[in-house]
Amino acid sequence: MQPIKVMLDEATRHFYVQTLTILNESGLPYLVGGAYAMGTLAEIERHTKDLDIFVRLTDRDRILQALASHRYHTEVTFPHWLAKAWVVEEFIDVIYSSGNGAAPVDDEWFEHAVDAELLGIPVKLCPPEEIIWSKSFVQERERFDGADIAHLIRKSGSGFNWLRLLRRFGDHWRVLLSHLINFGYIYPGERDVVPDWVMAELIDRLSRESREPAPREKVCRGTLLSREQYLIDVAVWGYRDGRLEPEGAMSPESIDHWTAAIATK
Repeated sequence: MQPIKVMLDEATRHFYVQTLTILNESGLPYLVGGAYAMGTLAEIERHTKDLDIFVRLTDRDRILQALASHRYHTEVTFPHWLAKAWVVEEFIDVIYSSGNGAAPVDDEWFEHAVDAELLGIPVKLCPPEEIIWSKSFVQERERFDGADIAHLIRKSGSGFNWLRLLRRFGDHWRVLLSHLINFGYIYPGERDVVPDWVMAELIDRLSRESREPAPREKVCRGTLLSREQYLIDVAVWGYRDGRLEPEGAMSPESIDHWTAAIATK
């Protein structure tokens, strides 16, 4: 795997090298995601000043403690998915799920991680299948990750474990199907990157579902795609929030905390 190209000012570069060195020396498992993973796995170069590391929830506090022991400030920003660590103005995100709680970091992220080098330091990148699983639900008014997904499939899709990707989505398979349909529209000459059997399986599910009675329960899963744009559905129109346990993975408290942050984003 080729080293990841990075353009950073000297202070940020030093901070990232120091952070990755601390994490490697701690022996605690972590993965690099975000812009640096996209640069390798999708050939999308974004010279952004951020570093996302992905960890299991069970390792979160030990990761934060390892950084705190080197005088980093740390906080659990959103207990259901995100923490942060920083020194002065330089920071990293410590991610252990998705904002909607639907894509937690688990052992399989690490089993299928991609070896790479960042700033001269050996790292492991999030697998492209899990990146797609997580990014597929990001459909906000101000941010839509569909292009990232199309670019990942274009570059890396021929090597995907498509069975695992299908399993990852589970009952949310319609979300995956929508992105795959868009991929065939975006890249008509490369739509065969997605195996025929994958499209056939998802379209067959759609066909079978259309022949079944619609569920009686009044539920809105739009909140899994956007934390803001479907609030009227659950707050005014009487829909049950699709993020809520047991169907979803979020508690009422975590939803309230996540929603309250909209005003400060």
